[in-house]
Amino acid sequence: MAILKSIETSKAPGAIGPYSQGIQMGDLIFVSGQIPIDPNTGSMVDGGIESQTAQVIKNVSGVLEASGSSLNKVVKTTVYLADLNLFQEMNKVYAESFEGHRPARATVEVGLPEGISIEIDAIAVIG
Repeated sequence: MAILKSIETSKAPGAIGPYSQGIQMGDLIFVSGQIPIDPNTGSMVDGGIESQTAQVIKNVSGVLEASGSSLNKVVKTTVYLADLNLFQEMNKVYAESFEGHRPARATVEVGLPEGISIEIDAIAVIG
C-alpha cells in the first residue's frame, strides 16, 4: 500500500482549505495549485501577469524543495489563466524559470478569484 506524505513549507502560501501544499507518494510529488501570493507577506504580488507568473513558479519551487525535488524534476504542469490573451507574457516567464527544461504542460482558461491571473499545479519526481 502506498504511503502518502503531506508536504508543508513556509516557502509557499499555506493551504487555505482542506488540502495540502503538496503530497508525496513514492517518488512522485503532486504540488497543489499555487497562486501569486508572497508567503512572506501573505499578499498578492504587485504587477501584471509576468510578476504573478514568477511568484507562482517560486511558490511551486518552494513546495518542491521542501520535498527534496526541484523545478528541473517537474514532469507535468497545468497552467490556469484567467485570460488566454496573457499566454505569451506568461510563457516567456515560464520558459525562463524552467531554464530549458520542458515539462509536459496543459494551459487552460478558467475563472480565478479577482485579481489573480494565474495558477499552476505540478507533478515532479524525487531523486
